[in-house]
Amino acid sequence: MLQELFILFFLFLFCLGNSSVNALLTAKGVNYEVQALMAIKAALKDPHSVLNWDENAVDPCSWTMITCSPQKLVITLGAPSQNLSGTLSPSVGNLTNLQSVLLQYNNISGTIPMELGNIPGLATLDLSSNAFHGQIPTSFSHLKSLQYLRLNNNSLSGAIPSSLANMTQLALLDLSCNNLSGPLPRLLPKTYNLAGNSLICSLGSEHSCNGTAPPLLFPVDTPQTAPSGRSKSHRLALAFGSSLGCVVLLTVGLGCFIWWRQRHNQQIFFDVNDQRFEEVCLGNLRIFQFRELQAATNNFSSKNLVGKGGFGYVYKGYLQDGTVVAVKRLKDGNAIRGEIQFQTEVEMISLAVHRNLLRLYGFCTTTSERLLVYPYMSNGSVASRLKAKPALDWSARKRIALGAARGLLYLHEQCDPKIIHRDVKAANILLDDYCEAVVGDFGLAKLLDHRDSHVTTAVRGTVGHIAPEYLSTGQSSEKTDVFGFGILLLELITGQRALEFGKAANQKGAMLDWVKKINQEKKLEILVDKDLRKTYDWIELEEMVQVALLCTQYLTTTRPKMSEVVRMLEGDGLAEKWEASQRADANRYRVNEFSSSGQYSDLTDDSSLLAQAMELSGPR
Repeated sequence: MLQELFILFFLFLFCLGNSSVNALLTAKGVNYEVQALMAIKAALKDPHSVLNWDENAVDPCSWTMITCSPQKLVITLGAPSQNLSGTLSPSVGNLTNLQSVLLQYNNISGTIPMELGNIPGLATLDLSSNAFHGQIPTSFSHLKSLQYLRLNNNSLSGAIPSSLANMTQLALLDLSCNNLSGPLPRLLPKTYNLAGNSLICSLGSEHSCNGTAPPLLFPVDTPQTAPSGRSKSHRLALAFGSSLGCVVLLTVGLGCFIWWRQRHNQQIFFDVNDQRFEEVCLGNLRIFQFRELQAATNNFSSKNLVGKGGFGYVYKGYLQDGTVVAVKRLKDGNAIRGEIQFQTEVEMISLAVHRNLLRLYGFCTTTSERLLVYPYMSNGSVASRLKAKPALDWSARKRIALGAARGLLYLHEQCDPKIIHRDVKAANILLDDYCEAVVGDFGLAKLLDHRDSHVTTAVRGTVGHIAPEYLSTGQSSEKTDVFGFGILLLELITGQRALEFGKAANQKGAMLDWVKKINQEKKLEILVDKDLRKTYDWIELEEMVQVALLCTQYLTTTRPKMSEVVRMLEGDGLAEKWEASQRADANRYRVNEFSSSGQYSDLTDDSSLLAQAMELSGPR
């Protein structure tokens, strides 16, 4: 009998230790998160099969568009800009551990499930730029952790729920460009936007429909009249004494703070235990302590160094929970003035979520350091893989080109505010565990230049990739990135860096004019990476070279937008675009032996400057 009791006791302990796992299982032994996600997939139309989810999986943490916590719980459902349509299943409410839902820039229709209000930890909900209709669910008032709510650019109607006014934790509320009606509610979010709802915001009153809500400093019912019976002189004396007391207290407090900072000269700027932490930790963005990143990287050991460039050094690190991360330690930390400005820029960049963009885990700031924390990309950069063995096959190079193009398209045309990369090259395109292209280092130029945002900043980029107008004027635009992407395509084709183009053929001078010439002569085999050993499709090669040449045209007005580049790489519209380009060239371009205009000679000439392969920014 005693032995049976011991067995039952150990079985109880075993079940208790596995309660977190069993809690995810239904009565039939199915992971309820897998069940919910499969219901979501079934309700959506996925033309590009980006939701590669398997209903027989034990857990969904390896699926694309899904992020899990260290406890293997689904915390992010993020599939923006994936051409999804159909409806959003109410089963999303069964994913009770979600912290972020990011489905913006799709074509999802139907009503917004009221079951979203059942997710207690939901902090970011972005359903903007879809085709949702119906009313805003009143159940949103149950989301006490919600900080970002974006439902703009849909077809929502009805009145704005008055309960939203009580969600004082909201940092951003964007309901613009819908068909909402009813009176303008008393909104308390820090930033809100209701413009574009004609039944609420009529012409001439748009200024009251967006802006930053001022904080409430005093209760509205605070009595303002002084008690009767007091003389005017007494009130003046009381006011003077109160003011003097406040000045003295502020002076003493400031002195104590300065003394404390000098005595406790620590490397931590944000204290994660401080009450202000909730104000700066938005969405899934995490603020790391400096000593935590020191421990993760073995005190930034050279053995952990995996990359370096003009922006800083990148170290491989291991967090306490076992997560493998890449820690970018920015150069010239002391020169970056304004911790709050830096924090704001980081938070905005963290909202740029796309499968082909490198996700930002968090950051750390001190009086002398700026560090950014990213997931570690196990397959390194495209530049390193092009030099490695075995060589990337042709289909992988095509997939990388299309993935990088989609990431840049999101930055240029779908991200708010838009971001210009300014250093597109193979070294800044990373490869995840599945060798999918992930654009890295986007926004870093913006972070480092926020202090000079009112002037033309110094040129950032890599020689051989810099667009002519950017090199001559210092002014960048989306077309600057398009030029860099064209050079990236040539890197993928040749397997070489831009400065190495043509060396095997002893070619010097205006390299892009030379590429154009050999394309006209149908001698593209000169360009192709020898490691491919002719295992490529000739038609696809010709098309990729044409896209590269369209992207690297001298005039910005003749270069395509990234949305056009994506369509051309997918096989739509390239023939028409190339034919129009050839007609335009016939009027202004004469072919000499290698070059007649020398337009690109300052960009790719094999001069002593380029021989040094001078890097202006970005990791190597």
